[in-house]
Amino acid sequence: MPGQASEFVGDIPAHYDAELGPNIFEGYAADMAARAKAFAPTRTLELAAGTGIVSRKLRDALIGELVVTDLNAPMLDVARGKFRADEEVRFEVANAMALPFPDAAFDLVVCQFGVMFFPDKAASYREALRVLKPGGRYLLSAWGTHAQNPFAGIAHETVSGFFPDNPPGFYRVPFSYADAGVAIGDLKDAGFTHVTHESVPRQRQVVDLDAFARGLVYGNPLRDEIEQRGGDADELVEALAARFRSAWGAAQTMPLLATIYCAAR
Repeated sequence: MPGQASEFVGDIPAHYDAELGPNIFEGYAADMAARAKAFAPTRTLELAAGTGIVSRKLRDALIGELVVTDLNAPMLDVARGKFRADEEVRFEVANAMALPFPDAAFDLVVCQFGVMFFPDKAASYREALRVLKPGGRYLLSAWGTHAQNPFAGIAHETVSGFFPDNPPGFYRVPFSYADAGVAIGDLKDAGFTHVTHESVPRQRQVVDLDAFARGLVYGNPLRDEIEQRGGDADELVEALAARFRSAWGAAQTMPLLATIYCAAR
């Protein structure tokens, strides 16, 4: 997965895990683990696992082997710290579009909020299908639109206001795969025989708006885009926190929406 949008390196993983994880990822991770448990897999593969937010919940929910992969080794370094040495979990740097696993190796493949970053989604789906056993399942999720996840719309608008002639594009990427019809069509084209989906709204109270704003700037490659344009990332953090306070008031509660897909081999 080449390209700046997928480069989660340096101190990005720590900000991602501590400042974004509790606010936008953990609730959906618990939901994903519960769905995975219902299939009772004995061998599970996680793609684009990041800092192990879903991985930890999968390990708590499932029996059998869990293989955790991501393209970015620094993200997996953070994930490893969430597990004891005696837990049945294996970490491997892997490209979701060219998986280093044999055919029919897993009962379940899981990918939370990763597919949007895959430049060749069709190839990633074919690979997921290939490594699944007959009757296996692929559970994946994608964010809705900016309108359905206003924190992202606010972030994109705010950073664009700092660079109107050449706005950073990061916040377009994670929310670029919101059309369920497109995703279902892509999965079926790859060979999955049955695909279901569910839109899952959530309400999240953000306890620390400043930390959340910092995570949205420092917890992904946006900071590099800002610095390449000669901008000040800390100035953007302050502006973003102010926008959130204005938008959400004293309750500091924001809506979220993601779509969860289940595809059968």
